[in-house]
Amino acid sequence: MLDIKFIRENPEAVRQGLRNKNAADVIDEILSLDEKRRSFIAQTEDLKAKKNQVSAQIPQMKKSGHDTAAVFAEMKRVGDEIAFLDGQLSDIEEKIDDILRHTPNLAHSSVPVGTSAAENVEVRRWLPEGFSFENEFKILDHTELGKKLSILDFERGTKISGSGFPLYTNKGATLERALINFMLDYHLQNHGYKEMMPPILVNRDSMKGTGQIPKMEEDMYFIEKDGLYPIPTAEVPITNIHRDEILAEKDLTIKYVGYSPCFRREAGSYGKESKGFLRVHQFNKVEMVKFSKPENSYDELEAMVNDAENILKALKIPYRILMLCTGDLSFSAAKCYDIETWSPAENKWLEASSCSNFEAFQARRANIRFRREETKKPEFVHTLNGSGLATSRLMVSLLENYQTPEGKVIVPEVLHKYTGFKIIG
Repeated sequence: MLDIKFIRENPEAVRQGLRNKNAADVIDEILSLDEKRRSFIAQTEDLKAKKNQVSAQIPQMKKSGHDTAAVFAEMKRVGDEIAFLDGQLSDIEEKIDDILRHTPNLAHSSVPVGTSAAENVEVRRWLPEGFSFENEFKILDHTELGKKLSILDFERGTKISGSGFPLYTNKGATLERALINFMLDYHLQNHGYKEMMPPILVNRDSMKGTGQIPKMEEDMYFIEKDGLYPIPTAEVPITNIHRDEILAEKDLTIKYVGYSPCFRREAGSYGKESKGFLRVHQFNKVEMVKFSKPENSYDELEAMVNDAENILKALKIPYRILMLCTGDLSFSAAKCYDIETWSPAENKWLEASSCSNFEAFQARRANIRFRREETKKPEFVHTLNGSGLATSRLMVSLLENYQTPEGKVIVPEVLHKYTGFKIIG
């Protein structure tokens, strides 16, 4: 959530920032409401001061034999006016809060300005030794290959739950589990994260804290009877671990990693590419989350991207890094890198990870602060998260890049100890 004080002091900069994110200009409305809010606060404080002053005089008036009936009547009128103004103030603050919760974060100054994904900037790419974009044989796509090898069954997944709910079978299920365990172990052993296994159902406050609600509510599943949401990413429960807490400066940066299944309705996405893993409603993901001091957060973002890259280098999967332009940034992100892996069958790059710095946007919503040792004054932390990685599209690239002319799949060497087999065929 944006800081109302920052908006008040920098209205034109915020206005331009919202324009860069293709968001509605709500600055005039916010400033008008904020002016009314401050006026009501000033009036209320004046009336309360008057009431306190007179109240202190009443005992002396009684002692002197003065009639206090008129004074009590005036104090009742003042009390009623204070109650009315408090009600008006509450309504205005609720309106401001609602607008701010629907207003996106502003992009960092280093983010390229653009209106759509077409203006994202490729930062770098990494290709394994001997890799070529030219295929030496006809590559079966992951759905054909999965069916042929009896490792993926999208038809039965649809029968069980509906489209977008994959069924992993036999060595496909083992390979998926191997990927998850390998990525968790790699982050723990090489990148210094602490492992968390969070709940996969969260309450409304948790969704508000990370920015999914109210803006993206229609894209989420909801269990109405219990008021709980299946998580769209482990970012939600892991970030909310420290909601309404004040952290110690010495403990920052805090680095958590956790696995979870993820659930997304993706309302309005129908008609888009939806074959196999390319668009699913349930998928698995290993998530990295950081709580950082503001002055360190952009260094921590670069480190997080490198952590995700190291997974792909270990797996020897070709990938590229994109810096998202302002118009393609998510609602909460100030800066984001997408990591895309190569699909030979689709002949295109597929997003397998996003790494974002939210600065204080989520922390202000979730009230996550830290106390500096020198000043003892609480400040909002900066929160970051990144996929490390999502398995669905990573699985596409793995199956297709490790495919043999005979239609078998060679298992990446780093997964052998997790799978117990070296080839699927």
